[in-house]
Amino acid sequence: MSESDGYLLDNRQAEAEERFDAFTALFDPTTFRHLEGLGVRSGLRCWEVGAGGTSVVSWLAEKVGPDGEVVATDIDTSLLTPVARPPVSVRVHDVGAEEPPGEGFDLVHARLVLVHVPDRERALRSMVDALRPGGALLVEDADPALQPLTCPDEHGPEQELANRLRRGFRRLLAERGADLSYGRRLPRLLRQAGLDDVRADAYFPLTSPACAALEAATVRQIRDRLVAADIATDEDIDRHLANVAAGGMDLATAPMISAWGRKP
Repeated sequence: MSESDGYLLDNRQAEAEERFDAFTALFDPTTFRHLEGLGVRSGLRCWEVGAGGTSVVSWLAEKVGPDGEVVATDIDTSLLTPVARPPVSVRVHDVGAEEPPGEGFDLVHARLVLVHVPDRERALRSMVDALRPGGALLVEDADPALQPLTCPDEHGPEQELANRLRRGFRRLLAERGADLSYGRRLPRLLRQAGLDDVRADAYFPLTSPACAALEAATVRQIRDRLVAADIATDEDIDRHLANVAAGGMDLATAPMISAWGRKP
């Protein structure tokens, strides 16, 4: 999958770092809680799939220490340069099209990745295959179809516009092959992949400064595509961005489903 043909949100665009900062604020506490629960510790070998930004990679590197290893992969590794030093190795890799970058991993983690991968079945199988017996897989992905609104409390024209733009964003994602109801299927898919002790939960922020920052960065990043697809005009987008900046709307994200299990 090339970024131009598949993934709607290019890591090389100016807004990408703003989006990753928002992901860090919104989702790192949940991710770190799950990783702690899976027993991340010194000396483990970890594969961070579709790493994108640096926050999870840096956290894992600190936990595994000099005796461990963190392999961070993505189709675009441009934002990972600052952490490309032991115990971290950074590799360009397409999880849906290539063999795993090693085997015998104690932990494999992917966050907000598989929903965008065309061959999700192969990607998931690759991650399971890369685990050692007893190793843990944690997959976290959004489910935009489970809660499709950016403003669940749609009580005025500002919220109506925000939700119209969100519907357009979802349409653009779907046209590029994103599975907007993938998150809810993760527990079943992990069981079908042969993992034991599968569990899952969901995190659904309804409003926060990070939600607003993510919304603004995302809309700016896909602005031209929203206009080209006749989803919105430049005036619509300017008005929405001004509404977000004013701070009077409760802006939500899609629920993020976290599912995990162990290889027998």
